[in-house]
Amino acid sequence: MILRTSCLLLFISASLAQADVASSVKAILAVGREGQGNEEASVAWRELVKAGPEGLLAIVEGAGKGNVVADNWLRMAATVIADEALEAKKPLPVAELESFLRDTHHASSARSIAFDVIQHADQAKANAIEPTLISDPAQELRRGAVQRLIVAGKEKADAKDEAAAKSTYQAALDAARDEDQVKVIAEALTKLGVEVDLPRHFGFITKWNVIGPFDNAQRAGFDAVYPPEKEIKLDAKYAGKGAEVAWQPFETKHEYGKLDFNKPLTMLKDATAYAVSTFDSTTDREAEIRLGCKNGWKVWLNGELLFGRDEYHRGAQMDQYTLKCRLKKGANTILVKCCQNEQKEQWTVEWEFQLRVCDAAGTAILASNP
Repeated sequence: MILRTSCLLLFISASLAQADVASSVKAILAVGREGQGNEEASVAWRELVKAGPEGLLAIVEGAGKGNVVADNWLRMAATVIADEALEAKKPLPVAELESFLRDTHHASSARSIAFDVIQHADQAKANAIEPTLISDPAQELRRGAVQRLIVAGKEKADAKDEAAAKSTYQAALDAARDEDQVKVIAEALTKLGVEVDLPRHFGFITKWNVIGPFDNAQRAGFDAVYPPEKEIKLDAKYAGKGAEVAWQPFETKHEYGKLDFNKPLTMLKDATAYAVSTFDSTTDREAEIRLGCKNGWKVWLNGELLFGRDEYHRGAQMDQYTLKCRLKKGANTILVKCCQNEQKEQWTVEWEFQLRVCDAAGTAILASNP
């Protein structure tokens, strides 16, 4: 009777502990981007850390179900738990975390946290796992595996084994999705005499038809509905900013797909322009249109506005904006509106964007039309 009572008490205690962990994770997932719920999340975070290793699986299972802020709270909790457990020589659930990591149905951010804890707990295990992540759908989990190939490629190049270096770097390029790593690999392959097609690797659209300028005085062009937003007729002419305007073909040669409106339209201010391209998809599929732009912009797919930002010269970078969308089989029309403001400083002359089509892992989706 005493044994049964003890077992029952242990079961109840474990159940209460699990409930407390679940409640803490739920409070953290409720945190908002602008600080809403931070006080509650802070209390929950401390309670979660107190739970120790028993709370790790609940943490990774919760990650990816809130926003980026919530994921950061959960990642910090997992890191502190792992550090304290190692210092106290408490075991961590490495096998369970590895099983979670291997299931690609889980959120990328959750699987990334699981791998971080495994690295804390068992570096040898992490070293064995990492090379197997070379084709992982999670962009952040590929990085380590790609970096290993970059290091191996350099070692082979330093040893003057050019054939092996080329092969290793090419394998790294095939798997790489991050701009910084691709740049290193491309430079290494170029030195070895291998030509790298960066626009194709990333899926940048380089062939466009452009039209402009239309007016953007007092920054009114962003909301103004000019003819290209109503119809796409490449043989049409319209009243533009001070003159008649017509569509003209333009192909960018920039290695990262930047379309500079200053080239076909000349350097202008208070101006709005459009670029349109037809993307032939081999199938109906989910996709992402990723954009980099420091001007005011809008993007439409097949006449549907995906998103826009009425901001100027705040800096631009590759994949600055991710627009989830669905491509239809066959021809898809991608229309970009790009507004230039009135500022005259040298650092405001850029009037450009870069756009690529890819999947959620950043892997290029290539159009069937050249």
